[in-house]
Amino acid sequence: MNDNNSRDWTYENDQWTKLPVHIRHLPIITRHFDLLSAVIRFIWSQFLKNIFFRYWMRLKVQGNFYELIKKHPKLIIMSNHASHLDALSIATAVPIRNWLNIYFAAAKDYFFSNFFMSFFSKHCIGAIPIDRKKNNGEAIKLCITLLSRLEKIWLVLFPEGTRTNDGYIHPFKRGVALFALRTKTPILFLYLQGAYQAWPKGAPFAKLGSKITVHVGPVQTPAPVEEVYANYKAWVKTIDSDVFWDDFHTETDS
Repeated sequence: MNDNNSRDWTYENDQWTKLPVHIRHLPIITRHFDLLSAVIRFIWSQFLKNIFFRYWMRLKVQGNFYELIKKHPKLIIMSNHASHLDALSIATAVPIRNWLNIYFAAAKDYFFSNFFMSFFSKHCIGAIPIDRKKNNGEAIKLCITLLSRLEKIWLVLFPEGTRTNDGYIHPFKRGVALFALRTKTPILFLYLQGAYQAWPKGAPFAKLGSKITVHVGPVQTPAPVEEVYANYKAWVKTIDSDVFWDDFHTETDS
């Protein structure tokens, strides 16, 4: 880490207004290619694919990411948010060849809470720290800048904003639609089935023998959040008719 990490970051400097093809710096984390990070990420991918999701629990992928890589070098990937396994499940499902182009919007207060979590978030899941305690538009500006400047990026967002604490899928916040509309980036639907049962909020760790299925859905053209939510809901219902939805209120937060 350098001195930039100890002061407030401004997204108006040259590193944000003139980003190269691959990001060279983000608050707290470094995204330029380096051999150490590549080796760590490869080892981590092998652990997830060949050990954790083979012997501790099972992960199944329904759909084809390889065709998506060819057709959509730039995507917003959105999924329901059921547990701490969500980012790991999505990363494991994505082919290793695309790992350096995948970014996860992650809560800074959790994924960058200490040195070890920061190291893990940087090298293993490519997390972008999002400060949930500030409502100053910096997170929105950061994501829009990434999508606008990078030639290849799969930005993973959980539009509910936080993990479900009741198993329901909650209405989406407006960020996912805002990013898509402003940058003209299509949205890929994912549905994680079984993640809540495997590691519900409040449980100490994932249950041994659990099963998670990553369903790869259609690609949605940029649209208002109400349309995105309605289309996502209709698609998920074709997969899992037993899923619960919280439609009693409309979320308006960004």
